[in-house]
Amino acid sequence: MQVVKNTSPYVRKDVSTKRMMIDVLIALIPVVFFSIYRFGWDALIRIVVSLVVMIGLEAVAFGIMHRAKRVEGRWERLKSRYETYTINNITAPAVSAVIFAMLLPSKLPIYAVIIGAAFAIIVGKMLFGGLGSNIFNVAAVGRIFIGIAVANMFTGTYVGTDLIAGGTALTAVRTGAGFPYVLNSYSLIDLFIGNVPGSMGEISALAILIGMVYLLIRRSADFRVVVSSLATFTILIFLAGLKLYPGQAFDFTLFHLLSGGLLFGVVFMVTDPVTSPITRPGRWLYGLLVGSLVVLIRLFGAYPEGMAFALLFCNMLVPLIDYPQWATNKFKPAFFIGFSVILITFALVVYFGVGGAI
Repeated sequence: MQVVKNTSPYVRKDVSTKRMMIDVLIALIPVVFFSIYRFGWDALIRIVVSLVVMIGLEAVAFGIMHRAKRVEGRWERLKSRYETYTINNITAPAVSAVIFAMLLPSKLPIYAVIIGAAFAIIVGKMLFGGLGSNIFNVAAVGRIFIGIAVANMFTGTYVGTDLIAGGTALTAVRTGAGFPYVLNSYSLIDLFIGNVPGSMGEISALAILIGMVYLLIRRSADFRVVVSSLATFTILIFLAGLKLYPGQAFDFTLFHLLSGGLLFGVVFMVTDPVTSPITRPGRWLYGLLVGSLVVLIRLFGAYPEGMAFALLFCNMLVPLIDYPQWATNKFKPAFFIGFSVILITFALVVYFGVGGAI
């Protein structure tokens, strides 16, 4: 298939960027509705604020970045700055805004939402050149920024909410009695349905999976990164479970799959066509790296979650994965060898890291 070489996202089918963004917004509907059902006006207000800030600031930055024509009248000169402003400049920040809002606790102060949304759209996107030019996932940039810059807001009223992704059940594993006793408070059914505290859009695996099915059917999300990241995560966390909890390795794996921001991040953030590789082998490798890093952060890192950090780190590796010297759409023996070596390496790190012995 031929790759359209233009500004990202790169597509290999007859589909517009506008349609892809609208599909993502449609896929987010179950998650948004559940968050409003679960958290009420708190969720709705934060979603609206995020939308207004991101769409509004992108429009302002767009006008600043484009030169006005030499025409008479201030209004005419202002309009000339927006001659190339399209619906894509509305749908794209709208997607980022909703995803960003879904990463937040429902009680986060409104001014923190404004700060995070503004930082995400200006620093994470417009400073790189705007639509299709950012190298980092916009929502993840904003979420990590407020998680680090205003960390005190995630304590007190927000105790138990993970600093980066809001994985309350995961936090309980780290700070409470640990697994498997945490299942007494957060059952696997509760985690699947969403009857647990946490970030607004990450708690219901059911709502997220409905959105995933829609995106995959519409081919607005690449199945390669979804399968690769989830399969890698499952294999590595199951390997850790075999050592840590030999009799409950399966429950341990399901608990981690359904907890925190993994599913939401894989479905709505890792699949971002702007910040993911453009080749088929590259996307398999990208998913492998994301899934592996999330496992390493959860097992050995300072935070119980790790989706956002893993995603941004892998965003930095995309230019290397897509480097023209070796980037190709063909699956060559070197790819399978390299993929296997990386997976085995991470598996050995996990196995020995959790106390495995030869």
